[in-house]
Amino acid sequence: MATSQQQRHIRLGLFVQPVGQHVSGWRLTEKLGDPTDIDWLITLAKKAEAGKFDLFFVGDALATSMYRLPSTMARLEPLTMLSALAVNTKRIGLAATASTTFSDPFTMARSFSSLDHISRGRAAWNVVTSFSTDVARNFSRSDMPNHAERYARAREFLEVAEKLWAGWEEGAVQPNKETGSYFVDEKIQPINHQGEHFQVQGPLNITRSPQGRPVIIEAGSSADGQKLAAETAEVIFTASASLEEAQTFYRSQKDQVIAAGRNPDHVVIMPGVMPIVGRTREEAKALWKELNTLVDIENGLRQLSLRFSMDLSQFPLDGPVPEVPLGEGNQSRVKLMTDMAKRENLTLRELAAVAAGSRGHRVIVGTAEDIADDFELWLKEGGADGFNIMPAIMSEQLDLFVELVIPELRRRGLFREDYAFATLRENLGLPAV
Repeated sequence: MATSQQQRHIRLGLFVQPVGQHVSGWRLTEKLGDPTDIDWLITLAKKAEAGKFDLFFVGDALATSMYRLPSTMARLEPLTMLSALAVNTKRIGLAATASTTFSDPFTMARSFSSLDHISRGRAAWNVVTSFSTDVARNFSRSDMPNHAERYARAREFLEVAEKLWAGWEEGAVQPNKETGSYFVDEKIQPINHQGEHFQVQGPLNITRSPQGRPVIIEAGSSADGQKLAAETAEVIFTASASLEEAQTFYRSQKDQVIAAGRNPDHVVIMPGVMPIVGRTREEAKALWKELNTLVDIENGLRQLSLRFSMDLSQFPLDGPVPEVPLGEGNQSRVKLMTDMAKRENLTLRELAAVAAGSRGHRVIVGTAEDIADDFELWLKEGGADGFNIMPAIMSEQLDLFVELVIPELRRRGLFREDYAFATLRENLGLPAV
């Protein structure tokens, strides 16, 4: 595998939990945000844009019972929210999670194309497949399609959406007052898709958007997820606990991109990370300790049980983490957490605290220099192209990251001074479509 070895800029996404990513973060903030307060979300988006983040990323879940946390029990629908943020920001990318399991390609393609128009070319879609039976029950099903079925549907779903976006060519709108014609008919084509899961005539009833289509993000690290990402994703979110683990995933994923006939430099890999930023190491360590003393272990155990698709309350909290088969749930995150437990010899109680606190992502505790050292090492050693930042406390930790870490990254030549382009696709260095 060969990729460009020239000095690269780190790509940064902000993974937005309006009350903080750490399960205890909301208990330590001076100003507690409301997940459904659009003014609060606009404030966060503007802070991220002031820091020149590439992405403002909003996750989503289609059931309230997955995690008993403020941001997951009550949240705004992501595309509605990002449409409001689009008119209050200028350059930052706006990314939303949307599932292919219980929706249809025509509606999804139209919605994201609308967001791309409203934001003038800053939309991104984090493509996911649902895995919780609680979600299935909200969509008139008693059970969830199996893993292979969900990915087969996702693959065809993306195929249909991309056909719909491509159905409007450049120059399809050419108003001519003299002739009375508004469209160039031959530049607007139906897709007439006939597949296993979808039969869609088209064309889409919205004009070609500034980017042509939204930037496609995917996060699956299972074999099916990696294969789909290699063929279709432009940004890949992942979770890696160590540089060695990250390098293995990075090499594997980029090699699969090459095997799929694509340029590996056109796929941006961004592991999630929770930086605990302090003005001194002692300050950062004290904050991390305080956050973890407030963790509700029962909550963490519920999270693990839902992730692992098994009731873990039957096992001793201070005993070893039980063997968990990779079933139909979130396979990549289950493997990451069970591997972590084995590597660090964690008890079930300890893993529950980690799961509740960091939600399975890597944590860096230290000063701006410590965090920049870590990011620079991962970038140069082939562990990442950038990072999805998950502030533990919102907005205090976001503020410190923008105030302290970003200037340090700039001092090292690792992060841009300003946005160079108008569209997200251009700012990420991705090719036009």
